[in-house]
Amino acid sequence: MNLIDWRDGRPIYEQIASNMKRLILRDVLLPGDQLPSVRSLAMENATNPNTVQKAYAELERQGFIYTVRGRGVFVADSAALKDRRRAELIDELQAVFTEAEEVGVDPEKLCRDALARRKTEGTEQ
Repeated sequence: MNLIDWRDGRPIYEQIASNMKRLILRDVLLPGDQLPSVRSLAMENATNPNTVQKAYAELERQGFIYTVRGRGVFVADSAALKDRRRAELIDELQAVFTEAEEVGVDPEKLCRDALARRKTEGTEQ
C-alpha cells in the first residue's frame, strides 16, 4: 500500500491520511477491514513509524478508522463519512456559486462548462 509521493510538498503524514481517506471513501477499503500495523506500513512506505502513527491518529480523530486494543486498526463505517463529505462539498459549491454571481457569472453555466471540460479532459487521458 504505497501512500507517499516523495515529490508532493505536503507533510508525509498528511499524504498518508489523505490517501487512506480516499481509499475508504471510494470503498477500496471497506468497513471492518483491518489496516496494516503502524510498523509494517512504515516499513512498506520507507518512513518513520511515528509519521504513520500521526496519520492514523488524525484518521481516527476524523472518524475514518478505529483501534481495538490488542487487535489492530480497522476501517470505520463510511456511510456517515460520505454523507458528511457530501455536505462539505455542497457548502464549497455554494461558496463558488456565490462568488460566481458576485462577478457576473451564471452558476448553472459555470457548472455546465466545468462538466464539459471534465468530460473533455477525461477523454484525452
